Amino acid sequence: MRMSETSDLILVARVAGAFGVKGEVRLTAYTADPLALIDYKTLLRKDGSAGLTVLSGRPDKRGFVGRVAEVETREQAEAMRGLELYVPREALPEPDEDEFYLTDLIGLTVVSAEGEPMGRVKSVQDFGAGDLLEIQPPPGSEKGAATWYLPFTKEAVPEVRLAEGKLIGVPPEEIE
Repeated sequence: MRMSETSDLILVARVAGAFGVKGEVRLTAYTADPLALIDYKTLLRKDGSAGLTVLSGRPDKRGFVGRVAEVETREQAEAMRGLELYVPREALPEPDEDEFYLTDLIGLTVVSAEGEPMGRVKSVQDFGAGDLLEIQPPPGSEKGAATWYLPFTKEAVPEVRLAEGKLIGVPPEEIE
């Protein structure tokens, strides 16, 4: 699941365009199970206003294809391309132990196992090889203003302490 800039709304999908000629919409789903979009039913825009109402759907090799109440034609579906869709945080199930919503990681302080400040999580990225935490170094650090990436693995992030607003980071050794 990807993150949103609105703390009580979570980004769950983006309209990828039309599917077929009868007004079905293709969605890129950011949920573990694309069919969860049917359960959420009402998907919101970033500002919290109504976005799309999912009537039915099925998984597709690129995400999710379905019927939505607001679209009747291929042209209407294409016109919505790029629309990001959200659900309220409370609509999501609580994550299991050692599971996190990526949006919850943004803003956490990163410290070493010894407690030395390493920065703050600026964003979470996935370039195809797994989640990476983009870390903004603390002001005045030797790294300067350049961000760096920490793999979101148990080895590189052995502890996440959401209640404390921090995580323990073990940066990979640099290759010379």
